[in-house]
Amino acid sequence: MAEDNKVVADVRDAFGKGAARKIRAAGKIPAVIYGHGTDPQHVTLPGHQVALLIRKANAVLDLDIAGKGQLVLVKDVQKDPVHQIIEHIDLIVVKKGEKVQVEVPVHLEGETAAGTIADVDSHTLTLEVEATHIPESVVVSVEGLEEGTQIHAKDVELPKGASLVTDGESLVVNVHTPQKVDLGEEAGEAEGEAEAEAEAPAEEAAAE
Repeated sequence: MAEDNKVVADVRDAFGKGAARKIRAAGKIPAVIYGHGTDPQHVTLPGHQVALLIRKANAVLDLDIAGKGQLVLVKDVQKDPVHQIIEHIDLIVVKKGEKVQVEVPVHLEGETAAGTIADVDSHTLTLEVEATHIPESVVVSVEGLEEGTQIHAKDVELPKGASLVTDGESLVVNVHTPQKVDLGEEAGEAEGEAEAEAEAPAEEAAAE
């Protein structure tokens, strides 16, 4: 576990919206820890430090709670929809060596064959990995791939120690040639429509 993942958490004994607002006003984040059959534990976390740590998907924090260590996986982050301020975090108890199922982002690498593009159909893959060795992303190389090439979940090379939970037949990447649009033809159609609209009032006036 990296040293920069060590976070000092304070036990929280005040609850409700008013208490949560005071916690956030003090630069901290209310959070709850649950899992492994234990009763939920309410804590507060240092806001700035944790906000930086959870920018990485599936962050694991090494909490110090009243001198006792506890590994937790960030499960859910609730943010204010307007100001994007972190309002609450759900944490799950994990243990070293334990395996967990997490959604890992897909990252494309390389360039497809000239004139083609790669569309990502699955932006994440669900993997089973050790809680303390969760990969930041799954890298999929599209270097030189031709039109019509498809990469399914079962074709993706997974990080060491990871196993695939997502259906192996799920489409991850589809390489194709983008449709060409004849701008000249579109311009001609637009010009024709404009002329027709201009002629209509004139014909109506003549009829009157």
